[in-house]
Amino acid sequence: MLNLRKKILVAIDGSPQSDKAAEEAIRMAVSNRSHFKSCVYAMLVLPNSPTSTYTDFVPTAPLTESERWDDLRRRIFYVVEKCALENDVPLEMIVEYGEPGDKLIEFAKREQTDVIVIGSSGKGFIQRRLKGSVSHHVASSAPCSVYIVRG
Repeated sequence: MLNLRKKILVAIDGSPQSDKAAEEAIRMAVSNRSHFKSCVYAMLVLPNSPTSTYTDFVPTAPLTESERWDDLRRRIFYVVEKCALENDVPLEMIVEYGEPGDKLIEFAKREQTDVIVIGSSGKGFIQRRLKGSVSHHVASSAPCSVYIVRG
């Protein structure tokens, strides 16, 4: 089998589970012993902007346009940036708005990623029963392999 450059997509949200997933994604990229370096895409999916109500006269700006965004972005992407830098792995950071599962699947199809790495806490029984977990949705709908890292 020809071992070429791999495209690895990792879901990031600042939680301990996503930090573990980020470390695992970098480990996967480093373990590819090809002449071509694997690339890691770290994706943060923010919820859609809240809809305005009749009490809102001025809609709020998206989080990425707020004054605290730079500090928040640094904290959320800290682990994946640090690991990628230490291991000399190319890293691209992406911020999207929408439903996390849908955005991860959409990106994986568009960029033809080889694997999606996502963290799962195994918690949230009620929410999982009502709308399903993000990791389950991604695992059942992704166009590529999905590696679920337990927290």
